[in-house]
Amino acid sequence: MRRRDLFAAGAALAVAAPAVAQNSRATTLRMAPQANLSVLDPVFTTATVTGNHGFYVFDTLYGVDAQLRPTPQMAEGHEVSADGLTWRIRLREGLRFHDGEPVRAVDCIASIRRWCAREPFGQLLARVAEEWIAADDRTMVIRLRRPFPLMLDALAKPDAASPFIMPARLAATDPSRAVTEMVGSGPYRFIASEFNSGSRVVYEKFDGYVPRQEAPTWTSGAKVAHFRRIEWHILPDPATAAAALQAGEIDWWERPHPDLQQLLARSRDIRREVTDPTGRMAVLRMNNLQPPFDDVRVRRAVRLSVAQDEYMRASRGDDTRDWSVGRSLWPRHTPYFEDLGAEVMPGDLDRARAALREAGYAGQKVVVINPTDFPDIGPLGQVTADRLKRAGMNVELSESDWGTVVQRRANREPTDRGGWSILHTTGGASAWANPATSFLVRGQGANGWFGWWKSDRAEELAEAWLNAPDEGRQRALASELGRHALDEAAFVPLGQFVIRTAFRRDITGILPGSSPYPWNVRRG
Repeated sequence: MRRRDLFAAGAALAVAAPAVAQNSRATTLRMAPQANLSVLDPVFTTATVTGNHGFYVFDTLYGVDAQLRPTPQMAEGHEVSADGLTWRIRLREGLRFHDGEPVRAVDCIASIRRWCAREPFGQLLARVAEEWIAADDRTMVIRLRRPFPLMLDALAKPDAASPFIMPARLAATDPSRAVTEMVGSGPYRFIASEFNSGSRVVYEKFDGYVPRQEAPTWTSGAKVAHFRRIEWHILPDPATAAAALQAGEIDWWERPHPDLQQLLARSRDIRREVTDPTGRMAVLRMNNLQPPFDDVRVRRAVRLSVAQDEYMRASRGDDTRDWSVGRSLWPRHTPYFEDLGAEVMPGDLDRARAALREAGYAGQKVVVINPTDFPDIGPLGQVTADRLKRAGMNVELSESDWGTVVQRRANREPTDRGGWSILHTTGGASAWANPATSFLVRGQGANGWFGWWKSDRAEELAEAWLNAPDEGRQRALASELGRHALDEAAFVPLGQFVIRTAFRRDITGILPGSSPYPWNVRRG
């Protein structure tokens, strides 16, 4: 309780409120994002803040509506051959990149192929793609070895790691290296000259963007930019962000700290909304490449130690209306969720100690990398460090800013050479709803998500799910895959929560969805 009282007092006194200029207020939106933007390339990383940035700058061939149904976005439409082996996708007229160049089919092909090299859903597509052809500047053709029934779902994948379209010259960048030049065809241009990681990110309206005519919904429809300029002000201290929002120095705080929600609720000038009722899931990931977590028995011992309610109370507070627990790698409110019960995740430190002894754990150092400037994630790492120490592990809590965590998690070396053992993250429940879109259950090893769990069985089940003949068979395969991944502690679920975003009352047009997209938002 002392920590929450401190937050509230700091906000009430407007301690250290940033000096954000008030000129050009009518045409500028000022936002405090969830975290610092340290990596710009939304294909290179799955960090949600980078994905949000990606939707400002880039566009996608297809988007999704509020029911997650794929709809054309950059695409005018498509044709599919009777045997399902040939897809022809036609681009809309008038698409241009921010450098003035037209968007061509070769750009789309290069972008999607680079995305396929990194993203689990894309990797499934790449396995069956035989040929990518630019029939003309506005027509791309994908020829398949066998039908891929979720083609549009892949091209419309929402949230972080979407198949963003960039110029072919940038998409030619090795997928293992991040693109740093931000040239897209989306509604806003990235202003590189004003970018200061850890402080500010600036976008300006792209006048060459031609919105669709349909109503905006989630990642599809008319992406109309009403503000000439959007500024992200990086405010990692919750009290500072709350004070800035109360004073009107920022217009929108993407993720207010739970301890400050009631303070914001008392302000007549601030509105709060849950824009995504399905919420986000928090997870723990272990590095499968290095000891001790290259041993599945040690990973299982960690899973036995996890008490989800302790993680959720540390991260989200005591109000259980905003969070829930569930022992499954399929999130609640998604089709395949099934709670696998206390036997799988009892939150029992005694059982965890016994499992570590049985596994022959020999006191190897466990390095938990953890952000100090990301309130959604930071408490998770602190709980893990405490519980594993109590379970008898040799734990080092290595805390830094979020940007450093994002950089360090790519290091595959041992801990004494800058590597890591455990990290935590969160993701939108809708993005983790099935075997194609969720990296939580995919066992791609070196080609997979940080932590690099390898399981041929998991990949077989994912592929079988993709080609299953009916919904019943899909459900059975997803159940087996979810159980297998949790049994091997590919990830460990820590709980699920909703976010109440907060904004000044004169800001309107914020759309339902999993992320703070800028289109349709206006003042007054």
